[in-house]
Amino acid sequence: MDDTPRTLRTMLAEAKDTSELMVDLAYASVYFDDPDMAEEVDELEQRMSEMVHDMRAVCVLAARSSREAEGMSSVLQVVSAIERIANDAVDIARIVTHRLGIPRQLVADLSDAEEVSHRVLVSDGSHMAHRPLSVLELPVQAGMRVMAVRRGHEWMTDVDGNTVLVPGDALFLRGSPDGITRLRELAAAPVWEPPRPEDDVALTDLDRAVDVLVEMKNLSEVAVGLAYSALVLADRGLAAEVRHLEDRLDEMKDHLELWVLRSAGGDLDPAELRGLLHLAEAAEDIGDQAQAMVWLVEKDEELHPILGIALGEADEVVVRYPVAAGSTTDGATLSELRLNIEPGFTVLAVRRGGGYLYRPRGPVRLADGDELIASGPEEGRVLLARMCGWDLATDDEGRDELVLV
Repeated sequence: MDDTPRTLRTMLAEAKDTSELMVDLAYASVYFDDPDMAEEVDELEQRMSEMVHDMRAVCVLAARSSREAEGMSSVLQVVSAIERIANDAVDIARIVTHRLGIPRQLVADLSDAEEVSHRVLVSDGSHMAHRPLSVLELPVQAGMRVMAVRRGHEWMTDVDGNTVLVPGDALFLRGSPDGITRLRELAAAPVWEPPRPEDDVALTDLDRAVDVLVEMKNLSEVAVGLAYSALVLADRGLAAEVRHLEDRLDEMKDHLELWVLRSAGGDLDPAELRGLLHLAEAAEDIGDQAQAMVWLVEKDEELHPILGIALGEADEVVVRYPVAAGSTTDGATLSELRLNIEPGFTVLAVRRGGGYLYRPRGPVRLADGDELIASGPEEGRVLLARMCGWDLATDDEGRDELVLV
């Protein structure tokens, strides 16, 4: 850590981004069976511990009255939840570092995800070397966006188009798995072969457990995204949806444990099942932390203004845009729109009527009146709003305001 003074706002935004990066890398380490990637999670955990310590110290010093103490208590609750999410990421990574065992069926299902995380080293003489990210246009060229760069022992999580890559940089990206081959070509990295499942394994209960676990992973990530959105927007409806997801995660974990125990009664080595239980515990706890954050909104507790400012300024912002009639999104499927490539946003949910479609898949067709809740880079907000049929303006209080195109 450097000695440069940082505000609580910047530390909160960085802690949020770092915890999400840790979760992405942890799941990726399981998918790629990559101990080095898992070790990166441990390194980030040390950085997170320092940030949490500093944020708590600032909160204590800032609480000079009972009213200020009440406001700071909301910040401390969010800080604790972010720290727990980071700890869950470490637990997931330990499946790889401690060789807890994981069925190949899980790897196969993870490979079908719409988004995965990947790490690649920039080689000297490659197309990436000595070029800024704005020139490389990785979201367009490979369908992946850079979440962080590690240069030696230095972590850069606040990357933008002006960041110039140099040989030896380790890039941590997230995006479509179809872009990994192109990405590695641009970095002049060795050819990567995705892990393949074994063809001769067919255990019904294990298959059920794996399917449920992949769904738990997706729902826990959606819950966290919606929780941040609920805090930024002070939206009790979103907070209620997070609680609903947390209840579903509890139920799914109960079913998964039963199916894993049944699978252990067959010919399968029980050692291969420990990782499943470990992952289920972590995914369920991530959902718990999302619910702990929105408890503040549900109970109408006073939220310190720094929460909305800091979480709204994080690398990954959460937006909510309605689909306007006649816009680019009206009548188009998510696969046709390719929002994860340009403007680089992941759709967390679609509000339709009185309900939500969580983590909707490519075939979902949007329509006038739908509302997109999505997370992505700050610089992509304007384009996403325009695709939904809106121009972004700023009101008198500096908040975003949608103006029909």
